[in-house]
Amino acid sequence: MEQPSPPDSLPKYLAEGLPKQNTETLREIQSYVKALIKYREQPVDTDELPEIAEPVDEPDESGKGTVVKEKVKCGDNSCKCASGNPQDMHGPYFYRYYRDNGTMKSEYVGKPGSE
Repeated sequence: MEQPSPPDSLPKYLAEGLPKQNTETLREIQSYVKALIKYREQPVDTDELPEIAEPVDEPDESGKGTVVKEKVKCGDNSCKCASGNPQDMHGPYFYRYYRDNGTMKSEYVGKPGSE
């Protein structure tokens, strides 16, 4: 059996360095990679969400992240939402909070009732 070829997407330093490792080290690397993937794919904890974000019970079709209902500022300093008063903010809108390479990110999902 031939040694497997690394995927083209693997950085050169890993493609060259991994085959030089002994089996025990490769198993430790494998265990670490599994744990790292599990960490990155874990749902966002509600304690990490913005204060004004309200988690919703609707399932997230993407399978990643936590969907929340949230009111937002539009970015126009002359708009009444710029005051930060939740009653003057726009929305509510649905956003998905998720982890990408260990960093929490959010993306717009839609308006309530816009299915």
